[in-house]
Amino acid sequence: MIKFENITKKIGSKTILENINLTIEKGSLIVLIGSSGCGKTTSLKMINKLIEPTSGEIYINNMPISKMNTIDLRRGIGYVIQNTGLFPHMTIKENISLIPKLKNIESKESIATKTNDLLNLVGLCPEDYLDKYPSELSGGQQQRVGVARAFASDAEIILMDEPFSALDPITRSSLQEELFSLQQELHKTIIFVTHDMEEAIKLADKICIMINGTIAQFDTPENILKNPANDFIKDFIGTNRVWDNPEFIKATDIMIKTPISVSSSRNILQAIEIMRTNKVDSLLIVDKSNILKGLVTLKDIKRSTAKETKLEDIMEHDVISVYEDDNILKILELINAHSFGYIPVITRDNHLAGLVTRSSLISVLSEQFLDMEDSSNE
Repeated sequence: MIKFENITKKIGSKTILENINLTIEKGSLIVLIGSSGCGKTTSLKMINKLIEPTSGEIYINNMPISKMNTIDLRRGIGYVIQNTGLFPHMTIKENISLIPKLKNIESKESIATKTNDLLNLVGLCPEDYLDKYPSELSGGQQQRVGVARAFASDAEIILMDEPFSALDPITRSSLQEELFSLQQELHKTIIFVTHDMEEAIKLADKICIMINGTIAQFDTPENILKNPANDFIKDFIGTNRVWDNPEFIKATDIMIKTPISVSSSRNILQAIEIMRTNKVDSLLIVDKSNILKGLVTLKDIKRSTAKETKLEDIMEHDVISVYEDDNILKILELINAHSFGYIPVITRDNHLAGLVTRSSLISVLSEQFLDMEDSSNE
């Protein structure tokens, strides 16, 4: 865990960071983002003591880094920068194995194996690249080697300062995927600086948006997109960006939260009256604990002439539903595949939570369209 406690940085009369308090959980990927001069790179460089705070303290696993040996601290932290920082006179093999050799706690065989494995993980064939020099590689290939070198020391913390910003869009997107896959496998604590919100959303567990040396909002990408803290955040992330990331739009955001539900012990006559009163053509069947048990439609009712017939005798038991945290893409896929007019939403323990209907979807999408119209007229 990394903790910033009351961190302030001043240069002369200028305040670069002002009273920063931030906790970064172990194994998470945190993105620091903001416009130029907001303090994101300064914050990053304080973690490995490339920049010292004017006041306050940074802790790593509850140890103040001001008390740590600087060389030991840096050897335990991977560092990737925009121009890779590879040593031009060293081969790729030598670049990647440098820190493990300096630490002198692994055998040559172990270091060689790890070097090969890391090159494979970043999409470079060891046989083709081990003996090459950085100048023989493209910018994207050099950056992949830089990432491999950062992970080579088994550092628990990796600092990445706009590592992909100078790359072309295709190479950049590919490296973002490589980093995401690496993180899923190795679970390092990564602090990643960028000025690109799209990159932040793709990579981050949490995003820290900075302005003028302060933290404007620190939250998950989903919460920032759905609930920007203020107008500055809204402007920074861009109007309607959440709709560019539909995986963040969940069933709970678009469902009717009070669907009409009844007990299976109700009879057909009662069901018809409930449908008429609520102007619906179907009823969700739940037990006393509000667990979804089935569904009765007007068509089901019309098949039975006995008005005393219980709903439990005619209801559909195999009801397709979605969970509260399923996204709009899955919901649309199910609705289209089965020609549903609605789909129940349940909790992970099968309690009825709501109902997504074509009408509720159209309402949400219409609001989005109107928001876009308003934005274009401003």
